[in-house]
Amino acid sequence: MKILIVEDEPALNKSMVDYLSSQQYLCESVSNYRDALEKAELYEYDCIVLDIMLPGGNGLQILQALKDAGKTDGVIIISAKNELDDKIKGISLGADDYLTKPFHLSELSVRIAAIIRRKNLQGSNLLTFEEITIDVQAKTVAVNKNNVLLTRKEYELLLYLLINKNRVLSKNTIAAHLWGDDMDMADNYDFIYAHIKNLRKKLLQAGTGDYIQSVYGMGYKFSAH
Repeated sequence: MKILIVEDEPALNKSMVDYLSSQQYLCESVSNYRDALEKAELYEYDCIVLDIMLPGGNGLQILQALKDAGKTDGVIIISAKNELDDKIKGISLGADDYLTKPFHLSELSVRIAAIIRRKNLQGSNLLTFEEITIDVQAKTVAVNKNNVLLTRKEYELLLYLLINKNRVLSKNTIAAHLWGDDMDMADNYDFIYAHIKNLRKKLLQAGTGDYIQSVYGMGYKFSAH
């Protein structure tokens, strides 16, 4: 799951990145309005942790831009000001939750997980497709109730494909979601093919149908048809 952290206080920014990374989220972080707006408009995130007061602008303006663009990224507003007006305006612009500083990182993590469950998994910890079941809380995969051992990236890839089933995902989109800023260091997308190949092999060996389809010149699609 991919998280964008927008916070201008360096120590808090780093603390959130470190903690959420330890919870196996892929974290990207920025510290000003311009960079945050660019990231939010160009990429998709499972959740954006958004400070209201930012150098160069206001986090509520970013919320408005997301709303205008029809984007559905989950958003948690964080602010040092416990002002009702900010909270009401943020929620009306599409924010999913609101935290007032200071807050416990464990609480932030729980709220992020709740937003992701609600948006992507209809409130459940289990995501199912045919004979495949993913437990997003335990981060396990089972086929016909038998556990399948996947690497972390294979698990994240399967989860991303399943959430976006029946949609063609380009290699660039997959790389951006699973590797974030690190994808800029890649010369090509051969590593995507390798992960797809390994994941498909493990699923077939476990007894699934061949659901990962290669769409020539476009990318990959997860579908039963």
